[in-house]
Amino acid sequence: MKLDSKYFDRIRVKPNAEEMLRARSPRCAEPGCTQAGAYPAPQGRGREGKFFHFCLDHVRKYNRSYNYFNGMTDADIARYQAQTATGHRPTWSMGVNGRADSSFTAFADGFQDPFSVFSGRFGARREQEQEQARRRPVYNAQRKSLAALNLDGTASAAEIKSRYKALVKRHHPDANGGDRSSEHRLREIIQAYTYLKSAGFC
Repeated sequence: MKLDSKYFDRIRVKPNAEEMLRARSPRCAEPGCTQAGAYPAPQGRGREGKFFHFCLDHVRKYNRSYNYFNGMTDADIARYQAQTATGHRPTWSMGVNGRADSSFTAFADGFQDPFSVFSGRFGARREQEQEQARRRPVYNAQRKSLAALNLDGTASAAEIKSRYKALVKRHHPDANGGDRSSEHRLREIIQAYTYLKSAGFC
């Protein structure tokens, strides 16, 4: 039996890896090289996404001499590096080109900000809350719950929340070195706050 027969080569289970690589890859881009160009190398700035294909020895040689910034001035390199932070996409400073756009102006004029989140008028919002608190009806159970927090019927939602937090900190056993003598008062404060929350006071 001839081991170098062309038929014997065809029935091999595992073909030669080097031959397969040569068949699948383009030829090395180095002039005069007959090896498979299995290793892509970038063609350079302005030709992004395009590659030369080299064999292993020639791609190493190419990589040693490759310089993406070749031909650029120091100012151009610095600008390129600064633009890398935004992925080379255009950016604007906050507030620039804001209300100059008519479509934005139409949107902003029809926009309502009931909680003064964007307008920044938190003082006016607080006054509005206090006015609503003065006008709302306060029933017996609600009055008792407010009294448990040392507040009256005109207390706003923010005042109720801050008073609740302060009282819980004061009467919690962890804040008193594990002393449980004010545990009953703590339970009363928590129940009062829970009731006021369910009643829509905060």
